[in-house]
Amino acid sequence: MPALDATDVAPTPGRGASPRRFGSATALVCRECGATYDLSARYACEECFGPLEVAYDHPPVRRADIEAGPPSLWRYADLLPVPPDPADRPTDLAPGWTRLHRADRLAAELGMRRLWVKDDSGNPTHSFKDRVVAVALTAARTLGLSTVACASTGNLANAVAAAAARAGLRSVVLVPADLEAGKIVSTAAYGGTLVAVEGSYDDVNRLCSEVAFDRADWGFVNVTLRPFYAEGSKTVGYEVAEQLGWRLPDQVVVPVASGSLLTKVDKAWRELGSAGLVEPTPYRVFGAQATGCAPVSRAFAAGLDVVAPVRPATIAKSLAIGNPADGPYALDVARRTGGAVGDVPDEEIVEGIRLLARTEGIFAETAGGVTVAVLRRLLESGQLDPDAETVVLNTGDGLKTLDAVVDVVGPTATIRPSYESFQEVGL
Repeated sequence: MPALDATDVAPTPGRGASPRRFGSATALVCRECGATYDLSARYACEECFGPLEVAYDHPPVRRADIEAGPPSLWRYADLLPVPPDPADRPTDLAPGWTRLHRADRLAAELGMRRLWVKDDSGNPTHSFKDRVVAVALTAARTLGLSTVACASTGNLANAVAAAAARAGLRSVVLVPADLEAGKIVSTAAYGGTLVAVEGSYDDVNRLCSEVAFDRADWGFVNVTLRPFYAEGSKTVGYEVAEQLGWRLPDQVVVPVASGSLLTKVDKAWRELGSAGLVEPTPYRVFGAQATGCAPVSRAFAAGLDVVAPVRPATIAKSLAIGNPADGPYALDVARRTGGAVGDVPDEEIVEGIRLLARTEGIFAETAGGVTVAVLRRLLESGQLDPDAETVVLNTGDGLKTLDAVVDVVGPTATIRPSYESFQEVGL
């Protein structure tokens, strides 16, 4: 079922509704039935169990006001569910405003006319998850919560632990026990509580949902605070449009885990168009998954509106969500915009990582390899227009997933410490 646009839904009296506001956010609204609720730590509708989304009463926003803001996601504070007074925000790591990299060499190799990489590896903990956590922690502080928690495939664990340390909050992070060692070590370094669970991410997420019901004073950023958390992803779309000179690209390729990032980039561009900040030109949204965890891609190929859960088996662990919460909504966005959702096997993911690094000097984690590899497949299949301006999202740093490439890259040669030995290499 197509998602309701909470931006355009005026909050009406409903079960749990109240006049409480966080900035321009006014209520939570069910994406399925439209029921409204107060701004609180809840994520599911009591009427139909549909997911909740933030509704707004946005004030007029001008480009000049945004451009005068800080070089972080907080330049878009008027479009986010945050308190109106900046002093009310917790001290945070100021994520966002990452570079939009013009990828001419990659474009030439792929036979494209104009290609950009939105490189979110430049965020404080080197992934786009810093964005969603900044918004979620603001909500947690506003709601008076002292502990923030999450279920994570790694990047979110890093972001929650770091942001909580900066804000002086307690953090409790649960991850699959077989997560990449680098992500476990870097999360533990921030000093919060880290619990390794013997199971998949979906097992961890179910456990967190159970724990959340017994910990009313905890804010699970991607469970009970999910409506606020998800809004942070919109800032990727806002930045792309602003960095392109306040216009929208023709096409975008987005990695898909839960599907939330894809839907929120689309929401951001629709909001900018409605606010008169950009010309609402048409664009196409494409999703990228690993074949070893491709429930949304499979549903798209089969023409289905529902997403059947799968058991993940891929090196792209940050995308290994077998039961994606926003899968049906991601399908709707791809189809409504004339896009598609594709997937690639692990060997092509590694090729995608190396291709981006070799042509543009950007070392992406496995999710970035998925996006580049799916971009190439979409071009080969004729689904993506090589002459249209295209943006691809790199959501994390390759230093987090070294295991994916350790067996295929290394020294060109190993020599003795002598000039004669160097000459033997034939360089």
